[in-house]
Amino acid sequence: MPRPAAPHPDDRDYPALRAPGAPDLEVLDARLTGCRACPRLVAWREEVGRVRRAAYRDETYWARPVPGFGPADASLAVIGLAPAAHGGNRTGRLFTGDPTSDFLFAALHAAHLAALPYSHSRDDGQRLYGTRLVSPVHCVPPDNRPTPAERDTCRPWMARELDLLGPTLRAAVVLGGFGWQALMPVLTAAGYVLPRPRPVFGHGAHARIEGPDGPLDLLGCYPPQPPQHLHRPPHPSDGHRRLPPRRPPRRVRPLRPPAAPPRPCGTVRPCSSPDSAPRTRRSAPPARTGYDSGSARCTAVAGWARPRPLPVADPGTPAAARKPAPDPCVREARQPSLPARDRHRPTMPRARVRGSEQRETDR
Repeated sequence: MPRPAAPHPDDRDYPALRAPGAPDLEVLDARLTGCRACPRLVAWREEVGRVRRAAYRDETYWARPVPGFGPADASLAVIGLAPAAHGGNRTGRLFTGDPTSDFLFAALHAAHLAALPYSHSRDDGQRLYGTRLVSPVHCVPPDNRPTPAERDTCRPWMARELDLLGPTLRAAVVLGGFGWQALMPVLTAAGYVLPRPRPVFGHGAHARIEGPDGPLDLLGCYPPQPPQHLHRPPHPSDGHRRLPPRRPPRRVRPLRPPAAPPRPCGTVRPCSSPDSAPRTRRSAPPARTGYDSGSARCTAVAGWARPRPLPVADPGTPAAARKPAPDPCVREARQPSLPARDRHRPTMPRARVRGSEQRETDR
């Protein structure tokens, strides 16, 4: 019988038909680089490779699916999102040639998992120790946002890659919520038992999952993108330069304490009047003989009132001369005084003389 024809790279089912039969990671990566199953991603990755950025105008872009990077016996998998437009799509290696790679590989080098603290190109001599970089989507998406259909179409490549790493894989660090959601169906299909409720992504999230080859520690982490991190690790190209020291915190002048604490309710300020009477509440002024209880008002403290005695005038004194005695507890408001040069000037300006009257004056 004739053998069935091999699936074409443009077919939608190309990943599902070619990925499961890969015997090792080398064959899997070779089949992956020829995939064209997602028309939108294929058109975008080729357009980015044709319309280059000005900084990389003289370089030749990879503009193909980007395979994983790392040894076949890795015990740690670092799962990202997708290649960068001018990073992995240009160099042909995940997390290479962009600021994100500098941050990630500096951290891997500090943990003795990478040979160099940077990743610039495929031939820079970079090697990983016990770590492999994995991606749910292997082509650069527009605006860095692949669709759920494109994620599901590309899922067989990651499923087979993790299946080949299964005997030695012990931990997985997922960089972002997209990779976390894409990894859950893969682990379920591989025979891992997810806890109930299903683990939720978060920075520092941790879940231990039992699998056919042993437990797997699942760790969540934010993507290593420059906007999400204020400071980057020192770069070898910096030479003798160092990061600027941190500025000391600004000195804050302490607040001045109040001049005097407020008086508690019920206290009475003494009055300077010699004939001052005891003060009472405004709501219930005492009625006394010779006092007007209705005109009681506060003369010293808000909320307090002292009945003011009405002056007793002689019946023979004319009404114009009957003036109330000044309250010693109330200070009269002083009128503002004019400068010395304005004291003798008239308060109203002189009226201007009309033209006809001026002419008559001239005659």
